[in-house]
Amino acid sequence: MSMTATKASLEGLTKELLGKWAQTKEFWQDAKGREFEQRFMDELIANTSRAASSIHELDKLVTKVRNDCE
Repeated sequence: MSMTATKASLEGLTKELLGKWAQTKEFWQDAKGREFEQRFMDELIANTSRAASSIHELDKLVTKVRNDCE
């Protein structure tokens, strides 16, 4: 799997998870639900965003190395 495909997959799965979380939040509207969102979902979103950015930068670097080696 290419890095671009990996990044797209990560973003797609994250979007799907966020949709499921939005549905869950409709029924889980107490302090524990808010705590879960702050402790886990917010952290997951931030880490996923950083990972996607890193994958993009790594893809650019690998492309440059390949081009330099040709």
